[in-house]
Amino acid sequence: MKVGFNMLLWTTHVTDDDLPLFESIKKAGYDGVEIPIFAGEPEHFEKVGKAIKDNGLGCTSVTVIPDEEHNPISADAGNRKAAVEYLKWAIDCSQAMDSDVLCGPFYQPLGVFTGEPPTKEEKQRAAEVHRQAADLAAKANVMLGIEALNRFECYFLNTMADAAAYVKSVNHPNCQVMFDTFHANIEEKDPVGCITENLDVIKHVHISENDRGTPGKGHINWPGTFKALRSGGYDNWLVIEAFGRALPDLAAATRVWRDFFPSRDGVYIEGLKFIQEQWQTAG
Repeated sequence: MKVGFNMLLWTTHVTDDDLPLFESIKKAGYDGVEIPIFAGEPEHFEKVGKAIKDNGLGCTSVTVIPDEEHNPISADAGNRKAAVEYLKWAIDCSQAMDSDVLCGPFYQPLGVFTGEPPTKEEKQRAAEVHRQAADLAAKANVMLGIEALNRFECYFLNTMADAAAYVKSVNHPNCQVMFDTFHANIEEKDPVGCITENLDVIKHVHISENDRGTPGKGHINWPGTFKALRSGGYDNWLVIEAFGRALPDLAAATRVWRDFFPSRDGVYIEGLKFIQEQWQTAG
């Protein structure tokens, strides 16, 4: 098991100004960082990856679908072709950093709804896009981790059962599932049982408190969560994802209107200690 921290707490685009944070994250005891890929070119992320390695850290990455023109579920074949190109770009950027996993809800633009459940045709269209992307990811030695989000953010995949069934329809070893404790807390009738039921496809995990703040300070069933993961043999990344109000655009997208923690330093320092304690107890 490796523990990482998502850089979205500080920025949506890691630049030279953010690189000193890697040293602090390493000193706190982390194994790696998760880098947002929302803009930039592979050459930029190669430099970021070098800084990550220079600090003795590993790496994962996260992206989202930016707009309808790159929508994998679109009825427009041109948009779906652009979606494959977009995912290729994100995979190339991930490969440049030597990222293990590219995760996220990269199946539809966020906050877009039809008022209906996803159709059979939408799922078929998306599966073809992700099958092509998974081929590219396999060549780049990157695992795709598709994330189910709560129903207030998307309609395509909301539960672990949805996500598991979907990646099985994609039917590619490099297209698997990411489990996020925040979204599961909203959508799952059994936020722990859904881990056990779908652990065969869970290849990445986001540790996120029910209020998006410091893990352990809310009401997520952490003992049950860690026990389900560890007893089930999960041995990949556990990445803390927490959001604050420092980035107005991200705060608006994640519906963060108030402060959930006294300081960002406290989130990653206290969060790591909490995970280590919980993981040890779960064993």
